Amino acid sequence: MVSASLKSFRIISYLEGISFLLLLGIAMPLKYWFDMPLAVTITGMAHGILFVIYLLAVAYLMIAFRWSFMKGLLAVVASVVPFGPFIFDAKIIKSETAATDKAASEA
Repeated sequence: MVSASLKSFRIISYLEGISFLLLLGIAMPLKYWFDMPLAVTITGMAHGILFVIYLLAVAYLMIAFRWSFMKGLLAVVASVVPFGPFIFDAKIIKSETAATDKAASEA
C-alpha cells in the first residue's frame, strides 16, 4: 500500500512540473513573441502557487519520512529544472514508494 503522502506528493510534483513547462514553453513565447502578457500572468500565478505547495510538501516529507537534507535539496533543485520533477519522481519517489510498500507488507 503506497502512502497517501507519497501519492499526494507525486500529484503535486507532476502538476508543478507541467505548470513550469507550460510557463516556459507556451506562456513566455506568447508574451515575448506575440505580445500576449496575460498568458504569463495566469500561468505564472498557477505555477507560483504550485511551487509553494511543492516546497511545503517537500518539507513535510523530510519530516514524515525522515528524508536526508540531500534528498530534500535534490527535490528543491529538481523543481527549478525543466523536467526535474519527473526525473526526481522516476529516481527517488518510485524507490521510496517501493520501500514503503515492502515495509507495509511485512508488518
